[in-house]
Amino acid sequence: MLTGPMLIVVFLIALAFLFLLIIKWKVEPFLALTVIAFGTAIAIGIPLKEVPGIVTSGFGNTLVGVGILIGLGVIFGQFLGASGAVEKIAGSLLKIFGIKNSPAGLAMSGTLVSIPVFFDAAFVILSGLLKSLATRTGISIVTFVTALGIGLITSHNMIAPTPGPMVVAENTGADLGLFILYGILVAIPATLVGGFIYGMFIGKRIQTTEEVVVAEEAENKAPRKEISTSLSFGMLALPIVLILANTISKMLYPGTAIETFFGFIGDKNIALLISVFAAVIFLRPYIAEDSGKLYSEAIATGGMIVLITGAGGAFGAVINHSGIGDYLITTMQSWSIPVLMLAFIFSQILRASLGSSTVALVTTSSIMGPLVLDLSVSPILLGLAICAGGIGLSLPNDSGFWVVNRFGKLTVTQTLKVWTLGGFIAGLTALASVYVLSLFSGILPGL
Repeated sequence: MLTGPMLIVVFLIALAFLFLLIIKWKVEPFLALTVIAFGTAIAIGIPLKEVPGIVTSGFGNTLVGVGILIGLGVIFGQFLGASGAVEKIAGSLLKIFGIKNSPAGLAMSGTLVSIPVFFDAAFVILSGLLKSLATRTGISIVTFVTALGIGLITSHNMIAPTPGPMVVAENTGADLGLFILYGILVAIPATLVGGFIYGMFIGKRIQTTEEVVVAEEAENKAPRKEISTSLSFGMLALPIVLILANTISKMLYPGTAIETFFGFIGDKNIALLISVFAAVIFLRPYIAEDSGKLYSEAIATGGMIVLITGAGGAFGAVINHSGIGDYLITTMQSWSIPVLMLAFIFSQILRASLGSSTVALVTTSSIMGPLVLDLSVSPILLGLAICAGGIGLSLPNDSGFWVVNRFGKLTVTQTLKVWTLGGFIAGLTALASVYVLSLFSGILPGL
């Protein structure tokens, strides 16, 4: 099995072939990812008898977390869209933020929602707003995809109680309350720069096929009964509230029947299942289309997303098994780089190579956290730098890449420009904010 620099060479070659297959030769991403996963495993030198098990377990383990979620989320979004609830919500957002600032409103909404809700679930739930907002405002749908995706991923990596930041706070010995507070302060400018400002910039330079048909769909919709604003927001909020109730019950009533109850109904899969049934019951009067058609369309869309997401997880499992991340960490520890920058780079490279922001945060904080006293740096600042590194450089070995790609109706090239680069900009902005906070060390609490 290969070791050292050759691991990096194989990783880069694998990515190059993956991009060629998908972008140049137009191979379906599911097939391309599967082929590259097997090919990379063989090239690294993993014993042939172990290769199928690693690839299939990576596929399956990824879908354990998001497989049911994606299917239910697509059905839920289908009913929200068909009932007119999404348009109603979009109209309300426009009244609050105005047409000009509606992408900022969506970005900040995403930042708020992703604190209690996992990225994949939150993007699926809110993705139905994208087309409606683009139709109503005349602003590119790419701008809204960027705003939503970057807003969600920023808080997912910066603000506890999501798993990554929680583990980082624990491993660095940071006070959790202050870590959450400073995480919010760092997440806001990162979201606005990477999601809103960059979103407005890139939205003027990319047009998707989705935008071409938006106007036609708006004209050809069947007449339906108008849904109320309260019911629209209520349905959108239902899965979010259930998941949030799970988080709060764990904090306030640990080990009690209350925690058990809300832990069950607040599980992300159960919460969406309940929400789907609620949508079927309460939104039916506002839907003109046949229910069978809605289910068929949702299952067709969700099925392909599930396959692509699983294949991305298989590729990530091969990379993880190869030891690329461990080699990078060992090599970079000998470099003379400022500690906050080093923490950011560690986390960023692991994010790109392993495909999981949570794994990147956990791994980096596990290595650097115990050294916090020797590094002469605030645990909070070190932890925030690690979290900032987990935001950007999402590549096709990341399931989130394909969630944004499919629900945002983007090509792979467009996803790299919108999602990967946007996240990188947000991560750099977050790191810059951490350095600004460091100027107040000894003045602000915990710094």
